[in-house]
Amino acid sequence: MANLDRDEKTTFTTAAWREKVYIETAEHIIIGNVFMPKIGKRARMLSEILNTNKQFLAITDCQVEFKLMPQREVEFYEFMQVNMATILIMRPVDE
Repeated sequence: MANLDRDEKTTFTTAAWREKVYIETAEHIIIGNVFMPKIGKRARMLSEILNTNKQFLAITDCQVEFKLMPQREVEFYEFMQVNMATILIMRPVDE
């Protein structure tokens, strides 16, 4: 892996927006961060993510609730991928 100088690291990390989202599937509620490229209008980026031909959505700093087992404790993960076909609802979380 090539070493990146400070300018390249800055360019890489600032080339995307981080958006906290609520995702609901048939079995889970997931709250975490997705990263979107800084291209176009930010308000449309979530719908563009859902309309891509990618099979999985990467999410960081997530919490997962189990809809079918509400007594089960919420689980936390630094990273996970969600199959796009399972997403019923995805919306930004207002903080």
